[in-house]
Order: sequence, then C-alpha cells, then structure tokens
Amino acid sequence: MKNIAIIGASGYTGAQITSLIHADANLAVQGLYVSENSLDKGRKLADLYPVYSHIPYALSPLSDEAKAKIVAEADAVVLATEHSVSLTLAAEFYNKGLAVFDLSGAYRFADVEQYPKWYGFEHTEQAVLAQAVYGLAEWNSEQIKQTKMIAVPGCYPTASLTALKPLKPFLTDAFPVINAVSGVTGAGRKAQLHTSFCEVSLTPYGVLGHRHQPEITTHLGQEVIFTPHLGNFKRGILATITVQLKPGTTEADIAKAYSVYDDSPIVSVKQNQFPKVDDVVLTPNCHLGWKYDANTGYLVVASAIDNLMKGAASQGLQCIKIHFGV
Repeated sequence: MKNIAIIGASGYTGAQITSLIHADANLAVQGLYVSENSLDKGRKLADLYPVYSHIPYALSPLSDEAKAKIVAEADAVVLATEHSVSLTLAAEFYNKGLAVFDLSGAYRFADVEQYPKWYGFEHTEQAVLAQAVYGLAEWNSEQIKQTKMIAVPGCYPTASLTALKPLKPFLTDAFPVINAVSGVTGAGRKAQLHTSFCEVSLTPYGVLGHRHQPEITTHLGQEVIFTPHLGNFKRGILATITVQLKPGTTEADIAKAYSVYDDSPIVSVKQNQFPKVDDVVLTPNCHLGWKYDANTGYLVVASAIDNLMKGAASQGLQCIKIHFGV
C-alpha cells in the first residue's frame, strides 16, 4: 500500500485525482492539503464537491507541521498547484526522498530558458529539473519507473502527442496544424468572467502564443501550429490535427505506426471513424480516429480525451502506478 499526499486538492484536478487514488486498492490518501491562506482549509472535500460524498477527508492547511507529517507518512506527493508553487514544493519533497507527481508545468521543459518566456519565472531548481521525466505514460514508462520526479503532461499536449508521436517517422518539414477545443474546466475552479458559462462561446484563444505549443513541439521534436479553443461544455478535449506525410507513405504504414497502442487498454485507434468528446468524458481513455488521402499526402487525425482525466488526474494516476509497480 502506497500513501499519497495531494496538495492543491480543492481544485478540479486535485479533487479528481483524490477520488481516483481513494478508489484504488493499492493506494491510500495520506492527506489532502491546501495553502494556509485558502478559504477552503478545514472543510471536507465533499462540502466543495457533493459528488465526492463518499470521500471522508478534510482539507488541511499546508503548514510546516503538515509538511513534516507528509515526509514521515507519505511515499509520494501529488502537486495540483500553480506552476510557481509547484516549482518550490516539488524540490522540497523530492529532496526529502519522496516521489513527486507534478500536475503543473513547472518541470515539463529540460531547457531552463523556456520558463521565463512561457511561465513567467526563472527556474531555480535545476538539479531537480535534471532528474525530471515527462510523464506521457504510454511513451515514457521506463523512465517513469526510474525517477522520483515526474512532470505530468498538459491536457492539450497529451491529446496532441498521443496522436502525433506514432507518425514521427513519416512527418515532413511542414508543421502539423492542431486545432483543439477544451471544456471550461480546463480554466480551473477560480471564478473568471470569460469562463463564466453564460459568457462562453466557441472561440480561439492564445493564438500563436499558448504555452502548450512549445510543450508539444519539445516532446514531439517537430514544430507545430497549435490553436486552442474554448468550448461551451464542461469537460473534454477534441484535437483535430492535419499533417503532411512523406511521399510514398501508405495507409498500411499508418496503421502499423498506430499499432504501438495495440496493447494499451485505454488508447483506441480507428481508421475512417472519428471520436467525439462524449465518448471519453469521465474516463481515462484516449480515442483516436484518422483518415489519409494518399493523393495529397495529407492525414487528418482526431484525438479525444477528458481534460481532467487523461489530460491530468488519470494520467497522474497512471504515472503513480507505473512508478510503484502496482
């Protein structure tokens, strides 16, 4: 039995991974934590989310005493915290010998110069960063087993990379074009006018400047054009990707490339049949659908995930289970 502390448990992702860990027979929740200034401290998780009425834990403030208790009792910590907060907490717990599963972007780039540009802070924990592994579970499982610092990928990159990485041998120099739509839970629990459900209408945002673009580029090894959209639904991501393949590429080549997922219980691939968001909401699954025009060399592949599950919490759980071998 592995004991897991969840820090930032009051947010959508923190609450979701708490539920998943609580339900796993091989894992236990060591405790739920929020910042000492949080208005949610002392409340039960079920007070914030009645759907989790079966979960008995309360939200404790992350005091020095709480940190010491985590180090003494937990095997790992999950950080569902803001990027700059994760930067410090991850290093603190990693250096105390705990495995760290960070759901923020604080350790997703090996290149320290990316952080001021995309996240607005200098990376001050380079020794820990050097040990970090990108937790794209279907692709980096061996590395996840071997390190105690796992950077769980972003939601848009998970959908995009799961679709594109098998195609890497066939890509040309033309940039893959990724158009992706997310539900409003991707913006977090904090109240904001532009994510109020009454205000949301399908619209692009972060055009040619979203921080997930360099994350996709870095871990694909190929420049992309990425345009995210906000949709008027709660959960899920649908990424529709148009990509040019090398001359001579056949449908058989593509099918063979995607056979890398044949043994995956949660990634399904279908030719000439495209997924929809409702197929994956509230599941850890990724559904891929593709169609190829051999005359032009263009392929369209669609990738559907739940942004709070495969895009965050359930992929975090995958990484935990891979790391501990449970």
